Amino acid sequence: MITSKITSKGQVTVPKKVRDSLGLNEGDSLAYEVHENKAVIRRIPRVDIEWAGAIENTLNEWTDGLDDEL
Repeated sequence: MITSKITSKGQVTVPKKVRDSLGLNEGDSLAYEVHENKAVIRRIPRVDIEWAGAIENTLNEWTDGLDDEL
């Protein structure tokens, strides 16, 4: 079992074995899910900015205002 402590400010250092196992790097984001008395921590994948920019013009259905008329 890998453990860590919470600081007085509620901060936790993610142990190196966990960082390595999850492929975590500086600036990565984590998601927390709480189920009863257990927490699950997972890495949130980074958004590929180049890909998001490439598909931006195909997503106009959410910004065209046509749904507002219904």
